[in-house]
Amino acid sequence: MAFVQEPDRALGRSWLVLSLLSLLQFLIAVDVTVVNVALPSIGGEFGADAAALAWVVNGYALVGGGLLLFGGRIADLLGRRRLFLAGAAVFGVASLAAGLAPTLETLVLARFGQGVGEALASPAAMSLIALLFTEPAERAKALGVWGAISGSGLAVGVLLSGVLTELLHWRWIFFVNVPLALVVVLVTPLLVRGDGPRAGGRLDLPGAALLTFGPVALVYGILRAAHHPWTDPGVLVPLGAGALALGLFVLVEARTREPLVPLGFFTDRTRAVANAATVLLSAALSTTFFLATLYLQNVLGLSPLQSGLAFLPFCAALLLAVTRVAGLIRVLGMKHTAIAGLLCTAAGVGWLARLPVDGRLWIDVVPGMVAVAAGMAIGLIALQNAALHGVTEADAGVASGVQRSVDQLGGAFGLAVLVGAAASVTADAPGGPEALVAGYRTAFGYALIGVLTAAAGMALAARNDRRPS
Repeated sequence: MAFVQEPDRALGRSWLVLSLLSLLQFLIAVDVTVVNVALPSIGGEFGADAAALAWVVNGYALVGGGLLLFGGRIADLLGRRRLFLAGAAVFGVASLAAGLAPTLETLVLARFGQGVGEALASPAAMSLIALLFTEPAERAKALGVWGAISGSGLAVGVLLSGVLTELLHWRWIFFVNVPLALVVVLVTPLLVRGDGPRAGGRLDLPGAALLTFGPVALVYGILRAAHHPWTDPGVLVPLGAGALALGLFVLVEARTREPLVPLGFFTDRTRAVANAATVLLSAALSTTFFLATLYLQNVLGLSPLQSGLAFLPFCAALLLAVTRVAGLIRVLGMKHTAIAGLLCTAAGVGWLARLPVDGRLWIDVVPGMVAVAAGMAIGLIALQNAALHGVTEADAGVASGVQRSVDQLGGAFGLAVLVGAAASVTADAPGGPEALVAGYRTAFGYALIGVLTAAAGMALAARNDRRPS
């Protein structure tokens, strides 16, 4: 009897640990979207336009995405519990700083700090999950729960933002993180076993610096291009510096004995295709959250609370889809499930690409958002499973860091490029809501092309898998 009960007890403890790890991921996911509904209020207080406000979203995503690989590497070398605790503490302190920020610049710096906290905690947590649940079926179920909680965080972020901004103040969207982060810091040592002896190794500090600076510089240049010519030095210099930094990153990784990501890591075709598709999907999702919120408030005239409530169908579709992903993966496999999610997202983005100036919420916005929500849940969870294909104790942190990094950086790059495209169209059009909507439609159209490209890539990979070797 003891022989039977011990695995059950261990499995039960694993699911309890999963719940704790997911709590912080919930907060991290909340802060991806919680600022969106509050953006017009933040912009009104600090006198910021859409391009400047994009940094409130992108500051978090860029630093988090740029350092996630570093966080994954540190987790493998120094211990996953240590890094998870450190990340939770940094995230909590940075959230407090964001809530107290006296200027937009200070707020963006605090968002950078939140990104650092995520970069430390998220890959450590995800690699713990990958190693706690070694059976494919259990791992798929655990990642489904992880995705459900993360997805619900994205949804709750939008709703919470509307409620807190309207009834209290936008600063409370950050203050609510502080006590929950404290709970994670206090409870983790009680549930998660301490890290054992770790193998020696070196940290790739130059690689981490280049991977963080490169995307920040590129996005800065892209956002400046919305209001300046591409030949302007203020555009060309950051774009050139960012491209140079990323090129140097590849050289450093090729020559470093212990790189952040061994370039051979991407020889696994399943991982490589899944991560590339994640970039394009995340770009469309970030743009959808950002522009849909602006459309609801700046064109349809909804209040922050009404805008948050308008996302309720999105939340319901997201949570319902999350509960079906594990079953879809069992029936269709990871790649075909990812394709289904990408095509569903494409249908939603395509619907939003036809937004009219005199739009109606339930006809012109909600159907597209519901399709995006379902596609997001199905596509991202399937791609997460594919990105963790064949991981071991030695590279679980790297695989997790890569997947989270491409998710974050893909969203940041996509938001910068597509919001920049929208701003350019708006600037060239006559003023008023017509100009705003023309820009939004353009951005959604480009996002649609990206998602369809990702679906085509996954379909090609799935077809190649069926060919005899």
